[in-house]
Amino acid sequence: MNVAALRTEETAREFERGTPNAVLHIDDVHKSFAGLHALSDVDLEVRQGETHAIIGPNGAGKSTLLNVCVGRLKPDRGAVVFDGTVLTGKSPHEINQLGVARVFQTPEVFPDLTARENVMVSALSKRDGHFRLNPFSNFSREKEIRDEADSVLESVGLHAHFDVAASSMSRGDKRRLELAMGLIQHPKLLLLDEPTAGMARHDTNATIDLLKKIKEAGLTKVIIEHDMHVVFSLADRISVLAGGRIIAQGTPEEIKNNPKVKEAYLGDEEV
Repeated sequence: MNVAALRTEETAREFERGTPNAVLHIDDVHKSFAGLHALSDVDLEVRQGETHAIIGPNGAGKSTLLNVCVGRLKPDRGAVVFDGTVLTGKSPHEINQLGVARVFQTPEVFPDLTARENVMVSALSKRDGHFRLNPFSNFSREKEIRDEADSVLESVGLHAHFDVAASSMSRGDKRRLELAMGLIQHPKLLLLDEPTAGMARHDTNATIDLLKKIKEAGLTKVIIEHDMHVVFSLADRISVLAGGRIIAQGTPEEIKNNPKVKEAYLGDEEV
């Protein structure tokens, strides 16, 4: 067995002995592109039921880290362990099947499908292991998934958009639609990449309220976000990335008052 494989097995064992209630463990993750270090020595734990925010300047490596977590990128070194299972080396589909869902920075929806159809397709991808657009094999199954899709759309404030094509929806509504597509998969961990990017303030506030409701339901979340109002409204703990490295971790109050974070990212911003 090679050194990398031994390290991965060791990480899994350490995770099982590690912080109580931790569901995601990122251990010594490194990733480079053409000699540029996007991530270096990244260690991070996410606890069951918490909202963990990752903040930092543009180019800090935040989206790269999420891509490593969901299998879109393979780290050069290190491992990611979720709920006792090593994710490193698994495909995005395999990771999704284990209970990890992601909401992207730019909404990834099917523009020609209605909101309901988008959510139903997402449900089928989790249950059947692939996207199916063919007719349902039986009416009762179709009704079950349709009813659940409608319920999830109502929960994210899209009750008036069941039959509206995604291409006709506003950016804020598309973000809510993608969130519904993630929620219908009943994930154990939800990763959100800038969920309020490009939103008007009233849409941002509505999204904060929605994510607070999800938080009350106990779903574990990792959020990448530049809007500090969003971060400090939602986060239980925060990790700060700068230059591909974690420079600080702590509660919102600890991060607000951390001089290294102020120098690298927050400056004198009022939060």
